[in-house]
This record gives sequence, C-alpha cells and structure tokens, in this order.
Amino acid sequence: MTIFIEAHEGKSLPELLIPGIKKALIALDTLGTAKETAKRGLRVLRSFIGAVKIKVEGIEYGLSIAPEKGTADSGDLEADLSELLLSLGEAARSSATPIAILVDELQNLAEKEFSALIMAIHRLNQKSHPLILIGAGLPQIIGLAGNSKSYAERLFRFPEIGALHEKDAEAALVSPAKAVGVRFENSAVAQILKVTERYPYFLQQWAHEAWNIADGDIIRAADVFTAHNNAIAELDKSFFKVRFDRCTPAEKAYMRAMSELGNGSHRSGDIATMMGVKTASVAPVRGKLIKKGMIYSPSFGDTLFTVPLFGEYMKRTMAFKKRSARKAQVSEREGEDSE
Repeated sequence: MTIFIEAHEGKSLPELLIPGIKKALIALDTLGTAKETAKRGLRVLRSFIGAVKIKVEGIEYGLSIAPEKGTADSGDLEADLSELLLSLGEAARSSATPIAILVDELQNLAEKEFSALIMAIHRLNQKSHPLILIGAGLPQIIGLAGNSKSYAERLFRFPEIGALHEKDAEAALVSPAKAVGVRFENSAVAQILKVTERYPYFLQQWAHEAWNIADGDIIRAADVFTAHNNAIAELDKSFFKVRFDRCTPAEKAYMRAMSELGNGSHRSGDIATMMGVKTASVAPVRGKLIKKGMIYSPSFGDTLFTVPLFGEYMKRTMAFKKRSARKAQVSEREGEDSE
C-alpha cells in the first residue's frame, strides 16, 4: 500500500499526510486480521487532527469516531506524528500489508516537520513495523536530514540521482527513434551528450529540436548543431526563466558572480571575492539559494548549480557588476524593514 505526497510551502506536513493515512487505515479496517488495530489507528488519527489544529477543507475527514485520548494529542508534532505512524505501522503488521510513504520535493518540508518525520521513522524501525519512507528531493536533503537528527545518516540510504550514465543517455536518444525507423548518427549522439552533460531533461530538449530540423530518417551532427540555438532559446524562456524569476535581486547577483567563475563548483570565499564583499555578508543569500534549490554544496564550503548550463544562462540574462550584490542586499533589507 502506498501513501504519496508532494511537499510544498502551501501546506504543512500533517495536512499532506492525513488524507492518505485515513484512506490506508480505512482500507486496513476491512481486513479481518487488522480490524482492531486499524480502528485504533483511526482513533489515534482523530486525536492527531484535533491536536495539530489545522484548518483545511474537510478537516474532520468523515471521522465520527472518538479520539484515542492520551495518544497523539499533545500538540508536539514530533511526539504526535510518531504515535500516529506507529499506530499505522501496527495495523500494517496485523494485516501483513507493507506500507510505503512516498514524499516528493522533500527539501520543502519545514525543519521541524522533517525532524518529526525522521523521528517517527526511527521509532517504526525500532519496532520493525512494515512501513518505509521513500523520499526524493534536491541534494541539500542529506544536510537537512543530518541537521535534524544525527542518526538520520544511519537510518536512511541516500542514493544520488544525477546525470545519466553514457550508455543510458545514448539509449534514451537512440531507442525511441529506432522504434519509428529513425536513426541518430554516432556523431550526433556524441554532440548531444556533450552539450547536455547527459542531464535527462536537456536530452529530451535537444533531441526534440534536432528531430524537428532533420530532413529524412537520419538525424545528423549538422542537425544537432542547427538545433542548438532553438534548444537554448526554449530553455531560456521556460525552464531557466522560471527558476530565475523565483530569486531576489541579491540572489541573482550571487549567482551571476558565481557564473563569472566558470563551470564546476566554487568556494564560497571565491564567490564573495568576485562580488567584492565579505563571505559572511552573503552567507544568508547563499543559504536562501540552497533552500530554493538553485545551488547546493557538494562538499563543505563548495557551491554548485543544481542544473547544468544555468551559469551560461545567467551570463546571457544579466550583466556582471562587482559589488552589485551588496547594493541589492541593502535595498532588500530596507524593504524588509519597511514591511
């Protein structure tokens, strides 16, 4: 059984989890072996809803059942979420029905919520209940998890999903085309893999543009070369622009200075030097960019864009002016003070 949620700033973790947990417990309640534990789980859920005091559509969720007094009703999210998921785990065990909670965009959880979720999974693990958390998010989730609970590194595995391996990237281009009688020249494949850095979305974009330009059933390197500007223009007005528009002037200035240093990761101090400011003065800006998923830290003190080619986009989009970030920070602080 699965409970899927996508974390975002508009809703709290309890709001996201409650509908799926309710649905799972009602389904388990129909199974004879889990009837008692499922009913208790629904009572615990009723207690939890009352404790978190969230006001969302259908807050009662059709639960006319009495709450389980003294359980998941303290108002402390860490304690209450643990009790709720433990009751779900007990029902899952009684029915021999494993449950997976799937969380996308994990980095969007508030620190307190992330901590509560990790603690709850730790409790479930200690009890050996058949419930697992599978999350996906940007690279900063490793640091966020470690900061929330020191044991998170032992509790979870953190497989990295980045650029495709060369053979997989080649197959992503060649196999779908072959199925409809179209062939990529080897040189065309090599050129796409190089320019996209094997980033999945970019592979799609370049292949799409090259396909539209090619005449006949063979896609050649010349077609890829011609398609390049079309692919860049499409990314600039959609994929890159959406990310760019989410950022403040100070954050844009930081990324512009970072792009001036070239491809690859850069030391925080080097970026600050490029901007003409002290490292400490732009540390809050760097932190906000990491939270927004624009950059991440592959190792302590290093900074890297989360998607390839974004540095080149920054160069195309805005001019570099030393100390521009300092001015932007001052105006941003003034705006915050006026608010």
